Amino acid sequence: MRSPDFPSDRKRAIWGAMAEIVHPLRRSVFRGVSGHCPACGHGKLFWKYLKVNGRCEACDADLARYPADDGPAYLTILLIGHLIVAPMLFFPIVWRSNPAYSLPIILLPLAGLTLLLLPRVKGGWVGMMYALGVKDTDAGLHTADAAE
Repeated sequence: MRSPDFPSDRKRAIWGAMAEIVHPLRRSVFRGVSGHCPACGHGKLFWKYLKVNGRCEACDADLARYPADDGPAYLTILLIGHLIVAPMLFFPIVWRSNPAYSLPIILLPLAGLTLLLLPRVKGGWVGMMYALGVKDTDAGLHTADAAE
C-alpha cells in the first residue's frame, strides 16, 4: 500500500513522533497500572477515582498533558467482554436460570469488576502515553488528521 504524498519533513515528523519510545515502556505502563507516576513511580497518579493529578507531588512531572480520552474505557469493555462475558455464555446455567435471579447475580459483580479495572487500565494507558511521548498538544500529528 502506497503512503500518502506528504512533504518529506512533515512525513518524517508524523511517523517519527509516533514510532519513538521516549521512556521505558514496560516500566511506565506498570507504574501507571499500580496508580503511581509513570516517571518516578512514587507520586500518586490519580487524585480522585479517574482524575489524573496535574503534577506529580514527588518529581513534579506534568501528568495532565498525557491524554487518555476514551481509550481506557474501550479497552476495559473489550477485556471484560472477551475474558468474562464470552466464556460465561458457555455455561448452561446462564441460559436455564430465571433472569430475575441470574441478571443481578451476573451484572452486579460485572459492574464491580469493571469499576475496579477501569482505573488500572487508565493508569496503564497514561503510562503508555508517557513512554511513547504522546502529549495532548500532539493532536495535529495523528494519522487521521494527516490523511485529510
